[in-house]
Amino acid sequence: MSHYYTNQPETAHNRKQWEFPLKGKNFKFITDTNVFSKATVDFGSRVLIDAFSEEDIPEGAILDVGCGYGPIGLSLAYSTNRPVEMIDVNERAVALTTENAALNGVSGVKAYVSNIYESVEKTDFAAVVSNPPIRAGKSVVHGIISGAYDQLVEGGTLTIVIQKKQGAPSAQKKMEDVFGNAEIVTKEKGYFIIVSQK
Repeated sequence: MSHYYTNQPETAHNRKQWEFPLKGKNFKFITDTNVFSKATVDFGSRVLIDAFSEEDIPEGAILDVGCGYGPIGLSLAYSTNRPVEMIDVNERAVALTTENAALNGVSGVKAYVSNIYESVEKTDFAAVVSNPPIRAGKSVVHGIISGAYDQLVEGGTLTIVIQKKQGAPSAQKKMEDVFGNAEIVTKEKGYFIIVSQK
């Protein structure tokens, strides 16, 4: 059975293209079967994009973990003018992200397949952002949180979006344990944006 967190989905392709406004730009997105939220930019990602602030982070690149077809990473690359690396375990999602970057003329981005941080070579990111794959299980979500610390420069931030009913309190506690701080910066319709700073 293929899920959006499957490495090589085997479901037949059903590509669609649609538009969605993010950060003042009308983005065009190509999506396909077995990618997360293929019909629209999901609400959690939208809340994270709106809540993300680069004012409190150092200079440097952003890492989008579990990027899907790219809405978070591409909109932040566009709005911050920073280099953005985007990773996902799903090969189909990564291919779509690369395609969507070109389609929207967003440069300075790199998308590649990685199981959490396995293939990430840089360890000097200014920020890590993630709409974690809740259905992949708590160990994956907590792996994203605990692994983020070593990817960040001093003063860098981890920003995640998670629904209260899908484990926001335990994610916040894990972030607190790893970083020594975890602040809920936004709550909207049950979605929490939680930020930790290194």
